[in-house]
Amino acid sequence: MKLSVIIPVYNEITTLSEILHRVQIVSIRVPAGYNENAKIMEIEKEIIVVDDGSTDGSREIIEEVSKNGGIIPFYHEHNQGKGAAVRTGFSKASGDFFVIQDADLEYDPREYAILLQPLLENKTHVVYGSRFRGGPTKTMFFTHMIGNKFLTLVTNILYDTIISDMETCYKCFRADIIRNIPLHARGFEFEPEITAKILKRGYRIYEVPISYNGREFNEGKKIRPFKDGLTALWTLIKYRFHD
Repeated sequence: MKLSVIIPVYNEITTLSEILHRVQIVSIRVPAGYNENAKIMEIEKEIIVVDDGSTDGSREIIEEVSKNGGIIPFYHEHNQGKGAAVRTGFSKASGDFFVIQDADLEYDPREYAILLQPLLENKTHVVYGSRFRGGPTKTMFFTHMIGNKFLTLVTNILYDTIISDMETCYKCFRADIIRNIPLHARGFEFEPEITAKILKRGYRIYEVPISYNGREFNEGKKIRPFKDGLTALWTLIKYRFHD
């Protein structure tokens, strides 16, 4: 079993070295049964890093780290958006499972095992790590929380589900599911697009609680709540009626 970790990068020079280090050293170990004598499975991982036209030195960090092996780099010559970078990563990955990892320090790679467990037990095809199901969480901006809750509510109404965190970065999938879903998003509308298309194909999303260490705008947070929120809303509505 192999997990492909997809890391889109755009101007993340302050956190990039540290997150690559964390992803590289993390060990993914999950029990292969329910009894106390069950063997522990060690899951292989590959790290796909897609630089989306960075101009702050992030690309140079990726090039330097890749010299020592351990990561597989790809480069966009011009900035295209997070969705485009993730799609490039999906197209290059060879794992049995995919997980998306942002290049900041908001999400903890030690939780990959938590995300993988339901997939390995064949409970589901798709797992989302939810920031609203009880994990340790740094307080979010109130406006971000309201926007997230609203978009998640719209998702639940339009697609007849009860997820708690549509916008989470930590989305983990069986690779064969994703390879059969056409994706077009270039920017942050990737999150609603992939969620909509997963649900329209009849796959129920399994949620697990994760930790969250949200960063401030002065630390490099890039999402624009109003503009990106409207784009996400339109994306949810559009894919409810069109594929």
